[in-house]
Amino acid sequence: MPRATARHILVETEDKCLDLKKQIEEGADFGKIAQQHSKCPSGRNGGDLGEFGQGQMVPEFDKVVFSGELNKVHGPVKTQFGYHLLEVTSRKG
Repeated sequence: MPRATARHILVETEDKCLDLKKQIEEGADFGKIAQQHSKCPSGRNGGDLGEFGQGQMVPEFDKVVFSGELNKVHGPVKTQFGYHLLEVTSRKG
């Protein structure tokens, strides 16, 4: 079964997500932005979700994690939890 490691930032609005993405693309540190803005408990760890298998996350999230380009910030990705910025750090299987 494919596995991946990723980190993310979860916020309430698409506008906030786009604003944070712009900051990261202009050189802001993904981990620091996650610590300051993410609503997910993983924000404390810079958004790090650790390693997980395909199908463990919600479908919209899974699709990006298992098909998106590595080490690139993807998003906004809308799920029932809000809007995510995602960075896939590794993938295997």
